[in-house]
Amino acid sequence: MAHEQQKKSLEEEFEKIRLSLQVDTLTFQNRSLRDRAKRFEEALRKSTDEQIVDALAPYKHIEEDLKSLKEVLEMKNQQIHQQELKISELEKIAEKNVYLEEKLQVLQQQNEDLKERIDKNLAVSQLTEENANLQVHVEKESKEKKRLSRTNEELLWRLQTGELSPNMSPTSSPVHHPPSGPGSPARPHSYHQ
Repeated sequence: MAHEQQKKSLEEEFEKIRLSLQVDTLTFQNRSLRDRAKRFEEALRKSTDEQIVDALAPYKHIEEDLKSLKEVLEMKNQQIHQQELKISELEKIAEKNVYLEEKLQVLQQQNEDLKERIDKNLAVSQLTEENANLQVHVEKESKEKKRLSRTNEELLWRLQTGELSPNMSPTSSPVHHPPSGPGSPARPHSYHQ
């Protein structure tokens, strides 16, 4: 658009210069005609009527030519005025486009920031879910470990008290509590590993 505006501006300058040159040319022609008129006036004093008619014949349409040139100049001035209005409108549109481009860049940056925040929130959400699953798994593992520890302690106690022989499987022996009393060995306390 800047190139197009520059091109139009150069065209308008060229048109103005061309019109200025036309005016200068007309001014020069006018001076030349005045000089010739002076010579004709001198010739009139010395020449016959036929010589006067022959001398003025090439210039009998000069008023019409000047009128035509004035009309052309007025048309060109109107065109220049219209082009100036168009250029003014294009400049306003260009300014608006610059503003819109800046606004678009800001919105794109905000969009990227929002996407980044959404990605981070999704990652945090996934990690939170994984953490919850891991906690559930850890709790299950801990319960299983406590259960196995209690079973191990009970089996050790039975072996020590003779209730369970080494060749006997834990599932085949009846489960019963040892007699409690002052002479019976104390059952070891449960401990957590």
